[in-house]
Amino acid sequence: MTNHYYTQNPDVLHEEHHWPYTLLGNELLFTTDNGVFSKNRVDYGSRVLLEAFNAEKTPAGAWLDLGTGYGPIGLALAKKWPDREITMVDVNELALQLARQNATANQIENVTIKTSDIYSDITEQYAAIVTNPPVRAGKNVVTAMLTQAKDHLLPGGHVDRRLAEKAGGTVR
Repeated sequence: MTNHYYTQNPDVLHEEHHWPYTLLGNELLFTTDNGVFSKNRVDYGSRVLLEAFNAEKTPAGAWLDLGTGYGPIGLALAKKWPDREITMVDVNELALQLARQNATANQIENVTIKTSDIYSDITEQYAAIVTNPPVRAGKNVVTAMLTQAKDHLLPGGHVDRRLAEKAGGTVR
């Protein structure tokens, strides 16, 4: 049975949860399920990342939410900054289905939600890459998410440096 939130198709007994949560000053409605990370609340790391995110320091261009899960980070950013396009990717198909459902429920249209195993299906460059990496997937996955980011950033774009330092390096 593969039921990890960082696998493509978690084999889980479905038990949807529906709940509101305020992020970046906007109340969002979320639907989650077994087989996704932090299914009962937005986790502390994601909340800290969102509060620390500085949109004014990013150049013009879209943002990437890498490992989006059911979408709390990408959807919160998209709701707060409707003039920005947000690409939200994950390997977990169940999580992506929920992210699409959550985007619709919250009337958020400035997002593109698609499958990608880290950067495997990412060809674009972004003004910012945000991620709350799946540490349980292992150091190799987290390191790849952060060290390969430089190939997907626009000039002046960034990844939160604190996350890069946790992976043992820097992005810029």
